[in-house]
Amino acid sequence: MDDQVLSVRELHKNDIQSIIDYWSKHDAAFYESMGVDVNKLPQADQLSEMLSVQISTPVENKKAYCIIWERNGQAIGHCNLNPVSFGEEAHMHLHMWQGGTRNKGMGTSLLKLTLPYFFNKLKLKKLYCQPYDLNDAPNKTLQRVGFEFEKAYVTIPGSLNFEQQVKRWVLTRERFDEMVA
Repeated sequence: MDDQVLSVRELHKNDIQSIIDYWSKHDAAFYESMGVDVNKLPQADQLSEMLSVQISTPVENKKAYCIIWERNGQAIGHCNLNPVSFGEEAHMHLHMWQGGTRNKGMGTSLLKLTLPYFFNKLKLKKLYCQPYDLNDAPNKTLQRVGFEFEKAYVTIPGSLNFEQQVKRWVLTRERFDEMVA
């Protein structure tokens, strides 16, 4: 990773097609490995509309918020919050778009670069993430970054998911401030 420059930025209109591709070009087994119910995936036009609204909504009114992850200036993934309660809490989702970028340790570095956007722009008090219990990569990333494990339980963690065992992780504003101090 030494020759790579990792960076993050807010979602732009020209990122929408890449996110649509991510949610439409993999096989069912890939989505199921993340705990996604393929029958709940939105159509491309619906996803485009949702993302366009997200971009144009003032930060204090956002119900969802997306950060694009880049390696050497090329978008390789995204980290989004959905739902968001401005000034209170949000639920985070982590996505690396290509297989060659997964399980390389980049997620940890990219997430560390992402957290200031979430806590500072959205004035969050708590940030949650509930990855599928069987998906080791995000669970390891959250632990490495400093999230605290709360519990494992069965739920439907998001609008695209099937009922599943998840691990619920939390990062408080206080803990975030200690990490960046």
